[in-house]
Amino acid sequence: MAIEVKVPSLPESVADATIVTWHKKPGDAVKRDENLVDLETDKVVLEVPAPVDGILKEIKKDKGAVVKSEELLALIEAGQAASTTAAKPAAETAPAKPQPAAPAAKGADTAAGPSARRAAAENEINIQQVSGSGKGGRVMREDVMTQTSKSTGISTLATAITSVGDRPEQRVPMTRLRAKIAERLVSVQQNAALLTTFNEINLKAVMDLRNRYKDNFEKKHSVKLGFMSFFTRAAIEALKRYPAVNAYLDGNDIVYHGYCDIGIAVSTERGLVVPVLRNAEKMGFADIERAIGDYGKKARDGQLTIEEMTGGTFTITNGGVFGSLLSTPIINPPQSAILGMHKIEERPIAENGQVVIRPMMYVALSYDHRIIDGKESVGFLVTIKELLEDPARLLLEV
Repeated sequence: MAIEVKVPSLPESVADATIVTWHKKPGDAVKRDENLVDLETDKVVLEVPAPVDGILKEIKKDKGAVVKSEELLALIEAGQAASTTAAKPAAETAPAKPQPAAPAAKGADTAAGPSARRAAAENEINIQQVSGSGKGGRVMREDVMTQTSKSTGISTLATAITSVGDRPEQRVPMTRLRAKIAERLVSVQQNAALLTTFNEINLKAVMDLRNRYKDNFEKKHSVKLGFMSFFTRAAIEALKRYPAVNAYLDGNDIVYHGYCDIGIAVSTERGLVVPVLRNAEKMGFADIERAIGDYGKKARDGQLTIEEMTGGTFTITNGGVFGSLLSTPIINPPQSAILGMHKIEERPIAENGQVVIRPMMYVALSYDHRIIDGKESVGFLVTIKELLEDPARLLLEV
């Protein structure tokens, strides 16, 4: 009995997907829930598992094809794969000569994330021969890149390589995610009245509070106390005071959100993704730190779902983790503002008539001037500054 394998239902915000890797070919045995194919959307890579045990009978859509929800991908002949061996010629079923066992350090296909499998397929690398550096021996994309570099002498994935003398060039097609990022950023620049305001924050009080309670916090909540929870809570309080920053423009209407869905920008090898903390106004410090940690791990493993990255009313991005001292972040449409955090750096400042050294951070708020006035944007950023320089106000909401 032939069983259909179809494209999973895609959210309304995702029109289609591209087939990037088939992990089986016609005639291969498959097991139920084994990944058959990777589909790349504008947001994530989706795995399509086999619905039953059997033999992959036919592939309907080849690598590179663009497919839509519920479109037919392949047919599987249901039944135990072992039953097909009886029909094979004796020459095919004769015992093969013993082969050396693969080293234990090498990663199996099932122990690799979608991005690693895609990179291996594109570079014709046997992923079972790649040593995994991830948790539990999981094969990461970087491991495949390293193997590719060893095999070809090229450290990036390229589909066309040219050179004039000793001046090589590589041509690499943009991924759907990178292409979508480019499209959205250009759209924002063309369609929004972008402006950025800056301030600086003395983080001594936050750092002292964190150093004082971080051990007890981790012991009680089983998660480390970082800086993102402080900035997220401060942003939520500022959004309550300046609702226009938490709104968006829809035609001639301004839509105000009565909740705070905070997007946290996360950098991955595929590009920037923004998972969303739903109803963050109801979350405590531990909830925020735990959610951000989970999203970070999922992002690195390529396991974020479309639902986890859809929506959002306001975004926070932290260029400081890469050493950025100052930047002008671009808003994530249709949102109207984004908060940019930067590197914490000790600098001399005047305090009570004395020059002292303090841990300072520049912060930036980029916003759509069509619906947010300068007074609101500056007031929003000043509110965050005041709350973080006196973090007791976060608890008292004053």
